[in-house]
Amino acid sequence: MVIEDALRGVVLWHKYVRHETVAQYVKGIEWLKDNGFRIYGIVIDGMKGLPQALKPIPVQMCQFHQMLIVRRYLTQNPDIEASQELLNLINIIAKTDKESFCAAFNEWYEKYRDVVNERVHDKRIKRVTPPYMRPKLRSAYLSIKRNMPLLWTFYDHPETGLPNTNNALEAVFSDLKTKVRVLRGISRENRKKLIDEYLKRHY
Repeated sequence: MVIEDALRGVVLWHKYVRHETVAQYVKGIEWLKDNGFRIYGIVIDGMKGLPQALKPIPVQMCQFHQMLIVRRYLTQNPDIEASQELLNLINIIAKTDKESFCAAFNEWYEKYRDVVNERVHDKRIKRVTPPYMRPKLRSAYLSIKRNMPLLWTFYDHPETGLPNTNNALEAVFSDLKTKVRVLRGISRENRKKLIDEYLKRHY
C-alpha cells in the first residue's frame, strides 16, 4: 500500500499487507498527520467505505478507475446501443468538465431509463420481484451515479490541487513491477528491501 504526494511525486508512506483495508489506509493518513503533513485532499481508486472513513478530508475518485469499472461491466464492445453510448460517455470523462458530463449522463438515463430498469418477463420465475433484464448495464449506471459526487472533487475544489486520477501512482507500481520481475528468484525479504531502497532513491 502506498501514499504519494500528488504535487511533488514523492512517496510519503508505504506498507506491506496481504490485503488492502480501509483501516490500513486510515492508519496511513494518521501517520501523515502525526508527522506534520497537511492533507488537502486524497485521490482514491474506489475502495468501498474509504470516503466515509476519511471525512472530512475532500476525496476524489480516480476517473480512470471509474472508466475501468464501467468497462468491466460493459466490456470493450457492448452489443446494445444503451451500453455503447454509456461506454462512449465514460471514456471522455477525463476530457470534459463537470457540467457537460453530468448533463450528458442525465440525458443518457432519460433516453434509456426503460432499458436500464426493465425486468425479466418470465412467468416461470417465482421471485416476488423479477430480476433486471440487463444487470451489468444497470450496475455500470449505478456505479457512475453513486460515485458522481466523488468524481468531481478536484473540479469543485481547485484550491486543493488534486489531480483527477491517480495515474502517477499507477506509474510507480508499474515501474516497481518491472524491476521486481527481473529479480523474480530473490526471497520475499530481499524483495522488500529492493522495493524500500528503490522508493527511497527514486520517489
